Amino acid sequence: MQTLSHYLNGQLSAGQSQRTSPVYNPATGEQSAQVALATADETREAVRIADEAFVAWSKTSPLKRSRILFKFKALVEEHTDELARLISSEHGKVFSDAKGEVTRGLEVVEFACGIPHLQKGEHSMNVGTGVDSYSMMQPLGVCVGISPFNFPAMVPMWMFPIALACGNTFVMKPSEKDPSTPLRLAELLKEAGLPDGVFNVVNGDKEAVDVLLTDERIQAVSFVGSTPIAEYIYATSSAHGKRVQALGGAKNHMVIMPDADLDQAVGALMGAAYGSAGERCMAISVAVPVGEETANRLREKLVTELDKLTVGPGLVDGPDNDMGPLITREHRDKVADYIQTGVDEGAELVVDGRQTTIEGAGDGYFIGGTLFDHVTPSMRIHSEEIFGPVLAIARVASFDEAVSMINAHEYGNGTAIFTRDGDAARQYCEQIQVGMVGVNVPIPVPMAFHSFGGWKRSLFGPLHMHGPDGVRFYTRMKTITQRWPSGIREETNHFTMPTM
Repeated sequence: MQTLSHYLNGQLSAGQSQRTSPVYNPATGEQSAQVALATADETREAVRIADEAFVAWSKTSPLKRSRILFKFKALVEEHTDELARLISSEHGKVFSDAKGEVTRGLEVVEFACGIPHLQKGEHSMNVGTGVDSYSMMQPLGVCVGISPFNFPAMVPMWMFPIALACGNTFVMKPSEKDPSTPLRLAELLKEAGLPDGVFNVVNGDKEAVDVLLTDERIQAVSFVGSTPIAEYIYATSSAHGKRVQALGGAKNHMVIMPDADLDQAVGALMGAAYGSAGERCMAISVAVPVGEETANRLREKLVTELDKLTVGPGLVDGPDNDMGPLITREHRDKVADYIQTGVDEGAELVVDGRQTTIEGAGDGYFIGGTLFDHVTPSMRIHSEEIFGPVLAIARVASFDEAVSMINAHEYGNGTAIFTRDGDAARQYCEQIQVGMVGVNVPIPVPMAFHSFGGWKRSLFGPLHMHGPDGVRFYTRMKTITQRWPSGIREETNHFTMPTM
């Protein structure tokens, strides 16, 4: 049985802990490997390595850091298929979706390559007589990323490229459910020329995480996961003086107005609700049709499309399936329990994904696309994040009722409205209390040069991920005000072109 290890100081490190965690192929239910779980001492050693590497890396010019990231970008592009296969084999998502994940991560690498411009700071002359002021955006030190199972490539690449570009060193703690991709990214960073110790990967559970949240050498923690864990990460790290961005759960709604292009809306909704088996924090899990006629037409079209949905392994010979398995047996069972809860609460189960069978899949963790109708805000399947291929139709009578229902929800991550009415779309964007809004766009994930993050209990901390907020998060502003005595002149002439 292969044992996946850590990546410390530029090389794989087997570790000393006797504790391991199984890694499964979700499409078959078979164990494919095991991953070593770091002890507290091993985690502190990773922090020590990163802390020592910070001295030299922080003094490396932004241009040199950028050139390493350019090489890393080229290597990731060259190895995209390999990375996608790793993702599919451990997470379960279909190959084309896994490639898309790598691409969305690469967009942040591309953004980070512009760090010489992004880290310039500001300058003001003559703020007083003979007095100038300027700001410096300096690196923080050792930063930590704690990433979830659902995006083993993209979410880490939303964290470490900007951190490294800004001159920080990094300790990555990926999900123990699918750890191979971050380890491979670490190898590609070294191949790109990143000095040893600047980027390290520690595989572990709460024992490792608690060290990373409390060690005094850690300056910043970035996290993506469920809201209860995000709260714990934020509270613990903040109490120990660290800068924190902790992205939590979501319950994303799509409003379908009576004037919407319904075929377009249904096509978008199918991908947004059932893509990656619903294991996305930006998945649309509640459709909100305005008016009974809109709701009835929407339901009819969704049932037709669900009948065409292909469910199966993420890696196949031939065309991709539309949707793969869930990540673990436990999570599959949790999603199945939510479906039963919806039935018990009185929602109408229109399509039951628990009845889906996959030929030749063994004990794969499959649940098919599921559809509920007549869901109300008081039901758990509306109030809680299911994180599976379960779509709820929550009918409303008016635009105002739709806005009120969404604004009353504890989460405020993402939302969308489908309409031909510009006034309705404009009002929606202004009134909705959600961090990321799509107009005729089902999954409004910002491009890398904008910042990603929700509102309310979907985000803990003032700064969002990547984009301008990402650079702010991984730097500390220092402002200098200076005045020089007059009358000093240097007479020496210099004729050589200045270079870096």
